[in-house]
Amino acid sequence: MYKVLETGGQLTQKDLIRETSLPSRTVRYALNRLKDENILIERHYFIDARQSLYGLNPPNKEVVAA
Repeated sequence: MYKVLETGGQLTQKDLIRETSLPSRTVRYALNRLKDENILIERHYFIDARQSLYGLNPPNKEVVAA
């Protein structure tokens, strides 16, 4: 799931199911786990308000002064 989002950008749950060939329940479980770990962000999908867009949360980069 992570690799698909990494290469595919933001996708809907239906897109993820199609891309991974996983059952919908497995995709939902994986999405919930990734959201709980703050790896995933969920946004509104304005084209179809019934769906959401999922994408990876950009990593926090800390700048350390030398």
